[in-house]
Amino acid sequence: MNKLFNKFYSKELYKIFSISGIRILIQLLVGFLSSKAIAFYIGVKPKLVSPVLFSGKGKISIANNVQFGYHQSPHLYSHYGYVEARTAKAIISIGNNVVINNACCIVALEKIEIQDNCIIGTNFSVMDSNFHHLDPSKRHDLNPPSKPVFIEKNVFIGNNVTILKGVTIGENSVVGSNSLVTQSIPANTVVAGNPTQIINSL
Repeated sequence: MNKLFNKFYSKELYKIFSISGIRILIQLLVGFLSSKAIAFYIGVKPKLVSPVLFSGKGKISIANNVQFGYHQSPHLYSHYGYVEARTAKAIISIGNNVVINNACCIVALEKIEIQDNCIIGTNFSVMDSNFHHLDPSKRHDLNPPSKPVFIEKNVFIGNNVTILKGVTIGENSVVGSNSLVTQSIPANTVVAGNPTQIINSL
């Protein structure tokens, strides 16, 4: 009975993964064709465990030994990563030995820098702009002024973390899962919460 169940279960999983894989390929193809311009990519080709769509008019710079996606994590078969240097002046820079787990979203109007040896969890989101004005009279005007984001060396970021514009996360710091980072974080600090608060020092 167990053998029969395992055989059936494996077949059903294969169907699910196959359908999800086809859906991801279609999504990536549509995204590629609909992009007005693809970002100018410089540096070393990253290891793509899960699909990533690189887009935009700016520059995406990737250093050595960078990995997007992870097998033993959620969203491997159902999502893809999205990295966009939206404007011509936008720069996204990812340093050496960085691992960014499944389903990331990185969008820059000006600059986002992720330095060496950072480890980043699933469903990570970082943006250097609000993308719409807070002023109600300008709400539908796109791309308000941006502020760069810097994630310094050896930072550990948990799952489901969102980082907003103008933030610097100091070297060696840890950001707990499900956190919203609205203000800069000192080096060697553990933070968590919505918005983040300092929990401990390292």
